[in-house]
Amino acid sequence: MKIVEFGRDNPNVIILLHGGGLSWWNFREEAEILAQKYHVILPILDGHAGSDHNFQSIQANAQRIINFIDQNYQGQVLLIGGLSLGAQILVEILCLRSDICQYAIIESANLIPSKITNAMMPFAINLSYGLIQKEWFSKLQFKSLKMNEHFYPEYYRDTCLITKENMISFLKANTSFQADPTLKDCQVKTRIIVGAKENGAMKRSANILHEMLPHSTLEVKEGLYHGQYSLNYPEEYVQDLKRSYK
Repeated sequence: MKIVEFGRDNPNVIILLHGGGLSWWNFREEAEILAQKYHVILPILDGHAGSDHNFQSIQANAQRIINFIDQNYQGQVLLIGGLSLGAQILVEILCLRSDICQYAIIESANLIPSKITNAMMPFAINLSYGLIQKEWFSKLQFKSLKMNEHFYPEYYRDTCLITKENMISFLKANTSFQADPTLKDCQVKTRIIVGAKENGAMKRSANILHEMLPHSTLEVKEGLYHGQYSLNYPEEYVQDLKRSYK
């Protein structure tokens, strides 16, 4: 598994999992702030630009991260956070190993499958994939994500490097994911975050997570769309992260 590290000499380990179609730079600004006191690890998820493994499934990616923690950190880190696809992988990690971390931050994890969207995904990607490397199309996609403009060069570079097969695989996984009932046994102190302007399925998913996780808090961030919190407000995200274990 390919990773990017910050604050490597610090003892307490934090792992942050980026959103689908993005890469480690999703959490770069948070990592730069946290590196003063924490060892921050930003894995590159399977199937994304710079990764060393094609995307197979959310479950397979979760297991690879668990194996990494077992091999390098005696089976536990301080905190794991994740956005969107990264948040779904985090949910799966907590289902598989409820003692893998002491604290967690789950941002915008969809737990409500869409059979129609899932079935249409290969057709939609096959139709649009040839446009991805065209900058005018990439700029339209980027604008729709409402990310800070300084992310655009990396966004364009890395989306161009994702293969069609990997893109179909992780988008189909994203639209079919459900949390295993064993999540109810998880004792990790968890902060669940969702934007007030996200779609209804995402908000319902946040409520489902809050009901399933016995030691969780739910925060609806006013005025924010999907993924905007960690991508556009790194200082506030870090403040929330630190409050998670106080």
